[in-house]
Amino acid sequence: MFPGLGGATLPNGAPAAEPLPAEDGTKLIDLSEKLDKPSCYARNENPGYPWGNLFIGDSRLGMQSDADEQLIIHLSFQEFVKVKSIKFTEWNRGARPEMNPVTVHIHVNRVNLGFEASFILVCFMQLVPIALSQPICRSDVEDVDPEQTIKLTSFDLQENSDPIDLYYVKFQRVKSLTFFIEDNAGGDVTALGGLQIMGRTVATTNMNDFKKQG
Repeated sequence: MFPGLGGATLPNGAPAAEPLPAEDGTKLIDLSEKLDKPSCYARNENPGYPWGNLFIGDSRLGMQSDADEQLIIHLSFQEFVKVKSIKFTEWNRGARPEMNPVTVHIHVNRVNLGFEASFILVCFMQLVPIALSQPICRSDVEDVDPEQTIKLTSFDLQENSDPIDLYYVKFQRVKSLTFFIEDNAGGDVTALGGLQIMGRTVATTNMNDFKKQG
């Protein structure tokens, strides 16, 4: 073979081995280790109890809403994942049961979901013109159909309760999850002690496997 023509070769002249096809992860893992934290956010969170507290393992801290009981939690992942189940945990081991979330809407691969009224107020206060073509504009979370809605009970939120399985076909290629907590068990604000998301990684091509030859 003339130099520079044909497939890549190793120094000894043997053909270069092709990288193995990527495979989906086979083991269930805690997907919090796959979070792209700079891209995660929450709406109407109490600054003293931010979303990051959900993953530190101490329900006494946890997360709380601010102005009312509604809460939006947007979690973005570093790569596509398959989500099998989620587990919400009550705040401070159930010390304030009236603050437990009840109705939770789950959205997949949605960005810029927010509370429309609060967004308009922020635009007005900052004298920012509302232009539909600008990415700062958000969709009202109540106007978008979720992939799944769950109703949580006090038993579901106990630390030793099983996680809740999600609809299999709707959570197979997830880059982000948005949780809209619509209401709670009667409290002025909503509180969560923790959140666990279980699933698998999705096969993707790693370009580092293609090494330059010759």
